[in-house]
Parts: sequence; C-alpha cells; structure tokens
Amino acid sequence: MLSSRSDHRSRVTRPIATRATRRELLGLTALGVLAAGTKSASAKDSRLVYASHISLAPTWFDPAETPGIVTPFMLLYALHDGMVKPMPGNPTAPCLAESYSASADGLVHTFVLRAGARFHNGAPVTAEDVKFSFERYRGNAAGFIKERVAAVETPDPRQVIFRLHKPWPDFLSYYSSVTGAGWIVPKKYVESVGEDGFKKEPIGAGPYKFVSFTPGVELVMEAFDGYWRKTPTVKRLIWKVIPEETTRLAALKRGEVDLAYSIRGELAEELLRTPGLTLKPVVINSPFWIYFADQWDPKSPWHDERVRRAVTLALDRDGINQALTLGHSLLTGSIVPKDYDYYWQPPKIPHDPAAARRLLAEAGLRGGFDAGEYFCDASYANLGEAALNSLAEIGIRLKLRPVERAAFVKEYSEKKYRNLIQGGSGAFGNAATRMETFVVKGGAYVYGSYPDIDELFAQQAEETDRTKRAAVLQRMQQLVHERTVYAPLWQLAFINGQGPRVDDAAFGLIGGHPYSAPYEDVRLKNGA
Repeated sequence: MLSSRSDHRSRVTRPIATRATRRELLGLTALGVLAAGTKSASAKDSRLVYASHISLAPTWFDPAETPGIVTPFMLLYALHDGMVKPMPGNPTAPCLAESYSASADGLVHTFVLRAGARFHNGAPVTAEDVKFSFERYRGNAAGFIKERVAAVETPDPRQVIFRLHKPWPDFLSYYSSVTGAGWIVPKKYVESVGEDGFKKEPIGAGPYKFVSFTPGVELVMEAFDGYWRKTPTVKRLIWKVIPEETTRLAALKRGEVDLAYSIRGELAEELLRTPGLTLKPVVINSPFWIYFADQWDPKSPWHDERVRRAVTLALDRDGINQALTLGHSLLTGSIVPKDYDYYWQPPKIPHDPAAARRLLAEAGLRGGFDAGEYFCDASYANLGEAALNSLAEIGIRLKLRPVERAAFVKEYSEKKYRNLIQGGSGAFGNAATRMETFVVKGGAYVYGSYPDIDELFAQQAEETDRTKRAAVLQRMQQLVHERTVYAPLWQLAFINGQGPRVDDAAFGLIGGHPYSAPYEDVRLKNGA
C-alpha cells in the first residue's frame, strides 16, 4: 500500500472513515509504525519525522530538473542552496551570493559569492560551480531563460556575471526561484560520479546533507554543521512516505511522525478534536484548475467555448472548499496566485448548474455527454472526485485517472493527456511567469495557445515601465478568463497536522510556500 504503485494510473479512493482499516494497519506495519519494538520519538530525540503525502522521487534531489511546480522545493530547501532565493520577509534574499547588482540598462547582472560557503563534502562553492549549474540546468523554462543570456562570466572564484541580449525584468525571478538554475551543485563532484551517481548520492550546500533514500518508504538527511546561515538544531530529518491520509493521521496520533502533510476533510476535523495535535493550514501560491487540453481541436467538444463555460459554471467551489479544506482555500477564479505581482482579479464565477445545462443544450449537447478521462495528481484525487460529481450533475460524465505525482508531472509536460487535466502549481514567480509556463506557446504545460495572447506576452517581456507592463499582463489574464482557457478550482489552503514535540514547524515563514522552510529554523520543544 505504501510502496510505489506498479500501475501509476491506479484508482485512488478518498478515505471517508477515520478509523484505520486492517489494510491501513498493515501499511503502518510496513513503515515500522506498528512493528514490534518500535517506539515513539522521545522528548530528547533530536530528530523530526514528516509524513509525506506523496512518493518522493530522486529527480527532486537535483535542482537541474526542477519541473515548474513547488514540490521539489520541499527537498531543495534542505539539501541545496541558491544564489538568491525566497526567505522569510524577502522573496529574493541573498544566500550563497552575499550581494547582487544589476546595471542601469538591465543587461548585466553581477553576483558576489559568500566567503566561506561550502558543499557537504567540504569543497568551497565557487563561480565555476555557479556557471556549471546554470549551463547544466534542463528543467522548466530552461530554453526560455538560456536564450536570453548572452554569456556567463567568472572573472574570479567569487564573482559571476550574467550578460543578457536584451533587458529582461524577470531575470532574477526566473534565476532564483521560478527555475532551479540558480540553485548550485558542485561541478567536480557531479562530473566525477555522473548524472545517475548524483541522484543516488546527492551533495549540495544546504542545511542538511543526504544520508539514505529507500524508494516508496523514507528519505533521511542529517544536519550540516558547516552551513553558512546557521547550524540546524534538529539533527536529523526523516520523510516517511505515507500516501493515504487516514494512515498519515494514524501515524501522527501515535507519535510515530511529528508532522503530517495534507490532512483534509473529515480527517482534518478529527485532528482538530485530538488532544495534543494542532491543525496548521497555510494558504499557498498554488491555484488548482481544470485544463481543457483539446480546446484547439475543432473536432473536440471542448473546442466550443460554451461547453468550457458550462464546466466552470457547474463547479460547486464553495461546497468543495468546505468539504475538503474546511473553508480555508481561496476562491479567486484565477490560475495566478492572488499575491503575485501583476495579478488581475477576475469576477466571481457563480455556481449555476441551470445555466451550465442551457449552454450544453445550445452547443448541441442537451443531456450531457461522455467526456472521456480526467487526469490528476493522485494525491489530489479527492478534489478530482468532487469536481467530477459537480460535472455529473449537468450530464458531463468522466472517468477519473489518478497518476502518482512524479509521473503525472512528467506526462502532463510531455503533452500525453487528452480531454481534461486537473493541474496546479505552487511555484514561485509572478503573473508573467505563470503565463509563460501555463498559457503561452512553448510553455512547459501548454497544449495550445492563442496568437493574440502570445503577442501580448512578448510585449510585456521587453517592457521596462512597470505600469505599462502591468496593464499588458492584466489584459492577458482577462483574456484567459473570458475564453475559459481554464476552469479555476481554488487557491489551495495546504492543511497539515503537527504533533506535540514540535515547537516551530516553520510553516508560512516563506510567503506562499507550502512546506517547512527554512529547515534550519525548525525547532522542537526540547530546544532542538
């Protein structure tokens, strides 16, 4: 139950009971949670155990493969460090770079490395490592960012200079957090062990170093005493892979884990009633949506804007929010997070099944139709089930196809899905970065685009006047809304459970980030 599924498209059923079943108890035993002799973490134990809601993937150990979602940053903030990255109170805080400056014309960006910063193997972080990490980067928007950089220069071991072809107002956003291009890996080590060797034994410059990884079971890291910012007080971090919410909550209640990610619905209510446990909801930069992958195909019913509008009117967003996240999620009606720069607030989308049925009838689909498959990340299958229930009420019938997250992200970006895709992203950035990744031609998750929206994106990318740029980006968002390119679901409130040993889980310290971070700020109540 808790290992990686051989069929990554297997059906996931949302648990509705709060008492662990025999199958779930067996799953706990497989994790060692109920094994003979297993004990809860003691008050003096300087380790912290997470219950991960997803199966962890080695690709997330490597900044070079960052896929345009926030999930890898759950591990990157522990294992690696960036030149500049989002930190408490500062979305572009100098980290491995002690300083950053840009020329007046916007063409030259200079970083000075922090003296004494080093990797887990003791090697110093140098300008060559920075250049190597950028050139090696192959994840989300790799081509987009590299085609704008004319040269990367390393005049001395502590100085790195990026020269751009044209001024680009989003260079620092892309370099620091939208991509993993500015998260630094050791050149000599990667070259010595190779790409596969690096995934098996990753070395970074973050507050924790890699110890072991058992796929489908657990990941272990230990504190790095040489971390430049501060030495973590929690000496060991352990992520237990527990995909089922009922099982995660049971592990938290028994004291076998200290923090459980993603506890929703009836289980969240049970957590609230459990003495010693604390509910920790965090509204994050992660809108969820339904994507009409075939809207550019004239033969598809999704090509008809009326059919797409019927879907968005059928969704009972308020009811889904109350049922799954206890009303904590935001119903913004946008695929752009509310706190992003250049955000445009769409008008409220009503829940109007009657109007949705009329639109289907106008489109020649009176009574609805069989709409094929609905693909989603398996950890949000319950959101998909709720959405499909809303659509079934107006006669749109779909089959849910949950896919384990790493495979889902890969196949979504490879354009392998059809019909409807339930997407979402908590990646850092602004409205422009969200448009680039999910709306504009060439974006990592873009199955088709509209030429006028593409043209507006090109205009804003070279606009240095902030007011004019805002107007263009807001017009883009308005067009996405008016054409129902997406049917927005919500901006997620990520609800976590915290056990009694934890003093500060570092939730919400970094604006919009769903996971604990910075990890060196996590504290246990015994002072660790």
